[in-house]
Amino acid sequence: MSQQTLSDDELFGEAASEMRADVEESLAAARAELPTADAVWNVESENTLGVLNSLRSALDAGEAEEHLRNAKKWYTMGERADAFEDAEDLREAIEQLDDLIAEIDDAHGQVGELASTIPQLRGALQEAEADGGTDDAGEAEAEDDESEEDEE
Repeated sequence: MSQQTLSDDELFGEAASEMRADVEESLAAARAELPTADAVWNVESENTLGVLNSLRSALDAGEAEEHLRNAKKWYTMGERADAFEDAEDLREAIEQLDDLIAEIDDAHGQVGELASTIPQLRGALQEAEADGGTDDAGEAEAEDDESEEDEE
């Protein structure tokens, strides 16, 4: 083996180690951007809309998607170059993180839709209460009608 080949092999091994480290660093950075379980679970507000807005804010994945994209990019390069001896753990970590970010994004969208629906629903309920009274008033009228029938 020539000196040049030995140097190329050493450089390739070094590059492969750096690529793996880049993937692992990007995955760690993506995980760090994810919301904490407590931030999603423990939200406080005085009303429903405030809770939904707090939850929507808590469900922000930040730059996790960008970090995951970098991890995928370096992983793909390393795989195509056959630079990793064993990359199954990296592939699994990328897939799990990708699924989790998609789930967070989905929940964020659902909460956003609900947050935009609740004020409309509240307005419609307020309008219905003003037009015809509340359900409690309707129940009281029905009870009065029953009492009158019993008296006859």
